[in-house]
Amino acid sequence: MSEVLAAEAGPAIDSHTVLYGVIGDPIRHSKSPIMLNRAFRETGVNAVYAAFHVTADRLAAFAEGARAMGMGGFNVTIPHKTAIMAHLDEIDPTAEAAGAVNTVVRREDRLIGYNTDGIGYVRSLKEEAGAELAGRRVVVLGAGGAARGILYALALEKPAHIAIVNRTVSRAEELARSLPAGVPRAALGPDDLREACAEADIVINTTSAGMSPNTDEVPLGIDAGWMKPGAVASDIVYNPMRTRFLEEAERAGCRAHGGLGMFIYQGAYAFEYWTGLAAPVEAMRETVIRALGG
Repeated sequence: MSEVLAAEAGPAIDSHTVLYGVIGDPIRHSKSPIMLNRAFRETGVNAVYAAFHVTADRLAAFAEGARAMGMGGFNVTIPHKTAIMAHLDEIDPTAEAAGAVNTVVRREDRLIGYNTDGIGYVRSLKEEAGAELAGRRVVVLGAGGAARGILYALALEKPAHIAIVNRTVSRAEELARSLPAGVPRAALGPDDLREACAEADIVINTTSAGMSPNTDEVPLGIDAGWMKPGAVASDIVYNPMRTRFLEEAERAGCRAHGGLGMFIYQGAYAFEYWTGLAAPVEAMRETVIRALGG
């Protein structure tokens, strides 16, 4: 057995193994289990991580079950990042300000919510795309739970302007109002997208459009030709690693930034909240890339 496979196999599950997981609807596409199980094995933590398909009407029951089973914690993905907050005992101030939770830690019988999406995304954007955010014009596509965490972290970087574009403009307006003071912002509908893209330095897709198996989709009907050459096209979708939006943006002369880095870093920060140990980031990245066929 290779060293990588041996690391992933890890010790057998026993009566001391701590359970972690991810909840969402849908969830079977998620690579979080292979990534976090590799992290546990690399660091010698006796834990296992699974994916749980939880629908909106079962969210409260899952939270109560997590307490009852003594889970160490869990991640939250689409579409529960905002709704889960009502079922937690405490919410970290950053997650509260963002209005979304993607990581939950159980301490004794208390469930505490955090948001690692925003910090994971900004770290990835800076490291992988070399993007400077201060003084830049940013367009964010979507106004869901993922957008909330990302927007709050972006706002702290002091961009010149943030435009939030969503099919339901009222949701974009609500999200715009929640941003920290001092950040110029606008809430727009799809009809305004072309004009917003023409002025943008960075366009970020926070929706699930283009995610496997719906790889032909593009977010909000965007045409990459609307973006100026040299602008950054960013997509939080990581499966596939290059979405149709990113491929078309590259052909239009834009810099493409995929969602893999954000996925790795948000998971790494979650691992560190749960265990207090430094996350084995490169091992996690290697495992996910291999699973995606990269």
